[in-house]
Amino acid sequence: MKAIILAAGIASRLRPLTNDRPKCLLKIGNRSLLERTIDALLENNIREIVIVTGYLHEMLESFVQTRYPSLSIKFIRNELYASTNNIYSLWLALPEVQQEKEIILLDSDILFDPLMIKILRDAPHANCLALDSHKLGEEEIKVIVNGKNQITELSKTCSIEKAIGESIGIEKISHAYLLALHEELEHMILHEKLDNVFYELAFERLIARGQYFYPVDTSAYFSMELDTPEDFHDAINRIPKHLQA
Repeated sequence: MKAIILAAGIASRLRPLTNDRPKCLLKIGNRSLLERTIDALLENNIREIVIVTGYLHEMLESFVQTRYPSLSIKFIRNELYASTNNIYSLWLALPEVQQEKEIILLDSDILFDPLMIKILRDAPHANCLALDSHKLGEEEIKVIVNGKNQITELSKTCSIEKAIGESIGIEKISHAYLLALHEELEHMILHEKLDNVFYELAFERLIARGQYFYPVDTSAYFSMELDTPEDFHDAINRIPKHLQA
């Protein structure tokens, strides 16, 4: 199994904290977000990692190579990071994992308990995502399911009242879904020029082709996304003791 970490963005909402470093190199406790993500993958025996870089890519790549000299890491550079969104970074990375039976896809701005990856890996469905059930607002990527617990809507704009929780930004994706996803992204980016949207839009479009994700409730485990300086300071205060090191 391989993992893709999307880490190309500027993270302008986190300025001034990101004026001189990518968001994923911000430290919570003794480790950066990226270290925590890579360490979580290693704890779950995932040792082949694709990282999509962009903003301050030299700093990020140098850090990873120094910190993890023996690890198999492939860097993909999103040269258009300033004008594209994570859908474009994902599209760039997919050719590196097309032969995999399954992969783990992660956003790079999540602080989370490594056990969440194990829970996803052990989940019975081939395609699933980590879900946090909590009070929702406008900013979260919200999840709506049908009677079969298949995700039918996945966006910031879907109904708060109908949503069962927030997609955290960690997914397990099967080989069959990867092929369908690559085809969809090719069309969206090359023909529709939809390179500045969230990749969840592609997930929603694949629903019409019978390709579903299933939610895996990980609410019992700590996680939070860091979008603003307030989030960063909140994370320092909220992170559980067993994750602080």
